[in-house]
Amino acid sequence: MWKHIAANALTLGVVLVIAVAIGVQIGKSRWVAEGPLAEPVFFEVERGASLRTVSRDLAEAGVITSDAIFRIGADYTEQADLLKFGTYEIPPGASMPEVLEILTSGAASVFPYSVTLVLRAQGPEIRVRERVPGEPSPVEVATYVPGVDDVPAEATALIERGVPITWRVSVAPGLTSWEVVEGLKAADFLTGEVEVPAEGALAPDTYEVAQGSERGALIARMEEAQERILAEAWANRAPGLPIETPEEAMILASIVEKETGVPEERYTVAGVFTNRLEQGMRLQTDPTVIYGITRGQGGLGRGIRASELRRETPYNTYVIDGLPPTPIANPGAESIRAALNPEETDYVFFVADGTGGHAFAETLAEHNANVDRWRDIEAERAAQETDGG
Repeated sequence: MWKHIAANALTLGVVLVIAVAIGVQIGKSRWVAEGPLAEPVFFEVERGASLRTVSRDLAEAGVITSDAIFRIGADYTEQADLLKFGTYEIPPGASMPEVLEILTSGAASVFPYSVTLVLRAQGPEIRVRERVPGEPSPVEVATYVPGVDDVPAEATALIERGVPITWRVSVAPGLTSWEVVEGLKAADFLTGEVEVPAEGALAPDTYEVAQGSERGALIARMEEAQERILAEAWANRAPGLPIETPEEAMILASIVEKETGVPEERYTVAGVFTNRLEQGMRLQTDPTVIYGITRGQGGLGRGIRASELRRETPYNTYVIDGLPPTPIANPGAESIRAALNPEETDYVFFVADGTGGHAFAETLAEHNANVDRWRDIEAERAAQETDGG
């Protein structure tokens, strides 16, 4: 009898072992199998959410086939406690290990909506965009000028619904510190007062912020970023430059930034100004004259008068020797690098060429010919405008 019981127990044990082995194999297969998602989706891990809650939500959203297998896999791979809160894009067909990797990566949240305050020379603009899962570029929801246009209903609706939103501030290169501060005042998603910082101290870039962030904290981030950029560029500067301090480098970089909007020209323009400084020539650059008139508080809105070109001010580089006393704008990183690693060239002149760029010259005769061509282009454009009117 005991032999019969033992045999049955052994048989049952073997069956259980086989069943467990089969179950484990099935679980492993489902763990690594392609997921059920047919289309990409956004998935939010709420702050403090447990693995059980996240796995259940994933299953309900159709991202995974089994919340139990997901939890077992997370425990087995020792990632159960590594979930990071945020919103993530899950691609179609993602397996459970791939989903777990996304949710534990700590990558920046990918919110479906973004509100960006864009600070430009023309003034601030707010752009509301929606990111559609799987699409490379966001689609426009609304664009408006704060303080001038009414807030579009589409933008108001997003705020009222409380959907996850990425808030950003994008600062274009070449803005003055006054223009940046005035632009930040237009953002109703920022708070607090702020003084206008030193010219050139702010790094143009796109910054993510939290709704309700202090403007002063954002300014501090811009200042820290600019300090890092300048320190790195100064440490890697070309030898023998007619620039003695990082402050002078920033001044020259701001002039380069304002003189050309063509990225590939920056190093050539920097080379021209470097040559002028080395040869004792005056810089003779209009943007410094304009800054001396406006002190960076907006554009001039007209042409420079002949009397203004003759008037001696600290910023009139047609009259003074060398650099002006301060930067005239906040240059981008590439203009700073260009000022400290200028192109080796014999050019000492340049003038607009009608394409948005410049024509460069080594001699005054060449330069005068380029100027004549530019004046012909201006005259032709004026005639076309008159005919069109």
